Amino acid sequence: MNLNRAEYLKRLLSRYCGLPHTAARHPSLNDRRLAAQLFDRRISLAIIETAFLLAIARRTCRDPQAPPLPPIRSLAYFLPLIDEVQLLPPDPAYLAYLRTRVDLNVQIPTDLPDR
Repeated sequence: MNLNRAEYLKRLLSRYCGLPHTAARHPSLNDRRLAAQLFDRRISLAIIETAFLLAIARRTCRDPQAPPLPPIRSLAYFLPLIDEVQLLPPDPAYLAYLRTRVDLNVQIPTDLPDR
């Protein structure tokens, strides 16, 4: 990870607050704490952004007849997906496909570093 702590937190929290389906326009104190923990755990932004993409794709591409989901209110919502991406990184072709289906104003890297 080449970013210093302040830059990492700024980028992560800005991207989180800019996602569709999130209620936060400003990160909460808990979101800031969790972002700092992710930095301390050395979780790359590429992994986190991939988790963002997967979560938003799953919410966006679900059955339109299903009841609407409530907005995402915490960065902690993404923790299981961050773990999933670390354990089983998705195929880059699948991520490219998802990018065509989901409009995120987040630049998602095309390749993930190995664990």
